[in-house]
Amino acid sequence: MVFQIKQLRWLYISLSILSLCLAITITPTRASLSVPTTSTLNVSASTSQPTNWLEQGRNLYHSGRFAEAVTIWQTAAQQYHTQGDRLNEALSLSYLSLAQQELNQWQAAQQSIEQSLKLLQTGKPSADAILWAQALNTQANLQLHTGKAETALESWQKAQKFYEQAGDTMGSLGSQINQAQALQTLGFYRRSKQQLEALTQKLQGMPDNEIKVSGLRSLGLALQIIGDSGKSQQILEQSLAIAQKIAAKPHLSSILISLGQTAVDLEDPESALNYFEQAQLLTTNPSDRLQARLAQFKLFLNYDKLEFVNPLAPQLLQQLRELPPSHTSLYAAINFVATLNHQSNPGQILPLKDLAQLMAVTVKSAQQIQDTQAEAHALNQWGKLYQRTQQLSEAQELTQKSLNIARQLQANDIIAQSAWQVGQLYKQQGDRSKAITAYTEAVNALKALRGDLVAINPDVQFSFRTSVEPVYRELVDLLLENQPSQAELIQARELIESLQIAELDNFFREACLDKTQQIDRVDPTATVIYPIILPDRLTVILSKAGQPLRSYVTHKPQAEIEQTLDNFLVALNPVSDSKNRDRLSQQIYGWLIRPEEADKAFIDTKTLVFVLDGRLRNIPIAGLFDGKQYLIEKYAVALSPGLQLMATRSLHQNQMNAIVGGISQSRAGFSALPAVESEVKQISKSVSSSVLLNQKFTSQALAEQVKSSSAGIVHLATHGQFSSRLEDTFLLTWDGQVNVKELSELLKNRGSDPSKAIELLVLSACDTAAGDDRAVLGLAGLAVKSGARSTIATLWPVKDRAAAMLMTRFYEQLRQPKITKAEALRQAQISLIRQTDFHEPFFWSGFVLIGNWI
Repeated sequence: MVFQIKQLRWLYISLSILSLCLAITITPTRASLSVPTTSTLNVSASTSQPTNWLEQGRNLYHSGRFAEAVTIWQTAAQQYHTQGDRLNEALSLSYLSLAQQELNQWQAAQQSIEQSLKLLQTGKPSADAILWAQALNTQANLQLHTGKAETALESWQKAQKFYEQAGDTMGSLGSQINQAQALQTLGFYRRSKQQLEALTQKLQGMPDNEIKVSGLRSLGLALQIIGDSGKSQQILEQSLAIAQKIAAKPHLSSILISLGQTAVDLEDPESALNYFEQAQLLTTNPSDRLQARLAQFKLFLNYDKLEFVNPLAPQLLQQLRELPPSHTSLYAAINFVATLNHQSNPGQILPLKDLAQLMAVTVKSAQQIQDTQAEAHALNQWGKLYQRTQQLSEAQELTQKSLNIARQLQANDIIAQSAWQVGQLYKQQGDRSKAITAYTEAVNALKALRGDLVAINPDVQFSFRTSVEPVYRELVDLLLENQPSQAELIQARELIESLQIAELDNFFREACLDKTQQIDRVDPTATVIYPIILPDRLTVILSKAGQPLRSYVTHKPQAEIEQTLDNFLVALNPVSDSKNRDRLSQQIYGWLIRPEEADKAFIDTKTLVFVLDGRLRNIPIAGLFDGKQYLIEKYAVALSPGLQLMATRSLHQNQMNAIVGGISQSRAGFSALPAVESEVKQISKSVSSSVLLNQKFTSQALAEQVKSSSAGIVHLATHGQFSSRLEDTFLLTWDGQVNVKELSELLKNRGSDPSKAIELLVLSACDTAAGDDRAVLGLAGLAVKSGARSTIATLWPVKDRAAAMLMTRFYEQLRQPKITKAEALRQAQISLIRQTDFHEPFFWSGFVLIGNWI
C-alpha cells in the first residue's frame, strides 16, 4: 500500500506539468503559434470581462481555489459557446476538467474533456496543435487517475506529437516524463528507466534556460519515485545550478524543497535541513516559504529535536491562522496538525485547544471554498485531538461527520482513516461488535485503495507503519480475543494475508499481486501455519484442507517474543554458544509447533507451509530444534504470502533446463565468490543449462536469455541485497546493479502466457540487509513479482562452498521422479546436516523456499 508522501509525488509531477501548460500555453506568443486568427486566446487584462475568465480561472486554480475555478471556467465555456468561439470553449472545458479532477469529480471531469476534444475535432488539428496537446494531456492525467494506464500512455504520446508540432519544448518533455510514469504503472520498469535516461540526455543538450530548469526538476522527481534517489539528487542539483546561473529565482525554492525531500529519503537530515533553510531564505512566494518551514518542522520532530520544534511550532500556528482560505493553506494546516497528532504527546509542543481551534477554522474555510475532502480530513484530525483528551462523544461526532463526507465522496483514503478512528472509539467504550464493524470498513477501504493509489491526496501524508498496518493488526486482535469462532478465525487469517500483500504493495509502491488460488486446497498433505504476533500474546492459526481452522495461544508480551527471536538470530552464528542457541530454538519451537504436535494436528502432513508475520520472517523455521531433531528432519518447509499463490504445477522433467548466471570475481566493490564457478559447473552437469558467467552475466544478456529460452529454472549465483527499502534491494550483474523492479520485469519477459512462467528462481549468495526487521520483504517481493512459481533464496550470506554443495544436492534430488521442490530442498539440507562438516544450522537453515512447494 503506497501512502508515503514520496511515493505519491507522481501526482505532483503530472499536475505540475499540466499546471505549467496551464500557465504557458495561452500567452500571446504561444497562441499565435496555433490560432493566429482568434484574438480572444491572447488573454490580457485590458480586454472585456468575458475574455478575462480564462485568466481568472488560472489564477484561482494556481491559488488552490478549485471550486471557484470550476465556476469561472463553466461560465467561460457557456459564454464562448454563445459567441460561437469554438477554440476558447474547448480550452475552457479542458481547464474545467483539470479543476474537476482536483476536486475528485471524475465523471464531470470526463464529460468536460470529452466535450473539449469533440469541439477540437471540428477544426484542423495542425492549426489547433497546442490546444490538442493541452486537452490530451488533461485527458491522460484523468485516465491515469482512473486506472487506465495503457490508454493514458497513448494519450500522452499523442500529446507529445502535438506539442512538438506547436514548438512547445516543455510540453513535449512533460508528456514524455508522464509517459515514463504510465510505463511504471504498467510494470515496464526498464522501459520507463530507459525513457528517463534518454530524456536526461536530451535535456543535457539543451541551452541553459527556464525550460531546462523545469524539465530537470520534473525529471529529478520522476527518478525519485522509481526509487533512484541518488540519480534524482544529481539531476535536481543540476537543475538548481542552472537556475542559480541564469537567475531563475522563481524556481529556486521549489527545487531546494525537492532536494530536501530527496535528502530525507536518503536519510541525510543535515543536508535536508540545509536545503529547507535555503528554500525559506530565497523564496519570495509565501506558500513556498510555509512549505519549507513545515518540512523543517517535520524533520525536527522525526529526529526528536524538541529544542528546535518548540520555538518553531507557535510561529507556524500563527502563520497558518493568518492565511486566506485556499487548497494549499487548508492542507498546510491539516498536515501540521496531522504531524503533531502522530506524536505521543503533542500537548508538550502546543496546547491541544489551539490545535483544535485551528482545525475548527479549517473546517469552516473548507466549507467556504467547497473543498469537501479537506473538510473531511480536518474533521478527522479534530476528532483525534478530542480522543486524546478523552472527550469521546465529541471525538465520535466529529469523526463520524468525517466518515459520512468520505462515504459521499467515495474517498477510500479518508474512509480508511476515519472508520479506523471510529473503531478505536467504540473499542475504548467497550462495544466490541460496533468496533469490529468499523474496523472492517476501514480495512475494506484500504484494500480498495490498492488499485487506485494515485487518487490519494498527495498533500496529506500517510505512512504504512503508522496508518495502515495498525488497522489490520488491531482488528485481528479484536477478532482473536477469548475463544474466537470459526468465522472470526477465517476473517483473522484473511486479514493477516491481506496485510502481507499490503506490505508488498507498499514495498513496490503499487498494487502488485492478485489472489489466484487457495493454498490449503492445493496439497492435501500440507498444513498451513499462521503465527500472529499480538501485543500480549502469540496466536497460531492452523489450516488443513477439509478441516476446521484451529488456534493455539501463548500469552507473552510482544517485546519479549521479539527479543527472543532477535537473540536466536544472533545465536545462530557458529561461534556462539550452541547450548544457548538450542535453548532459544526449543523455546520458539514450543510456541509454533509443539502444541500442534501434542494435539496430533500434523498427522498425514508432509509439508508445513508458514505464512510468517513480522519478526518471524527473519527466523530460519527449518532450523527450529525440538531437543532431538530439527524441524526439517521431520517435514518439508515452505513459506508463502498466503492465499496469493500462482496456479499449481510441479516441475516436470521436460522443464529441467536452466539459465545459470553468476559472478565469481570481485566486482564493483563486492568480494569474489570463488565457489560460484564450481557451483555453476555442477548445476550444468545436473540439468541442461545456458551459462552466463562473469563478463557474460550482464542485465541485457540475462534479459535476452529469459525471453528467448523456454528454460523452467533461472539460477543466479551473485551478490545481491534484500531490504525493506526498495532502493536497497538489488542484484549485482557484471555491468552494474539491477533493482528489484527491473529484475522482476526482466524475469517476466515472456509475454502473458502463464505456461511460459519461470517454474523456479534460485538466488544464491544474496544477502538480507543487516538489522532490518523487514528485509525479507525484498526477498518475498521479488519472489512474488517475478512471476516465478517458486523461489529459493537465503536469509543471510552463507559460506559459498556450503551453498555450492547444498545447491548441487538440491538439483540432484530435483531430478528424482515425483519429488516436490520442498522435499528436494529438505533432502539437500538433511545431507548437509548428516554428511558434511556444515551441520550447524547457520550453513543450511537460511535457505528458504517461497511460493509453490509442489
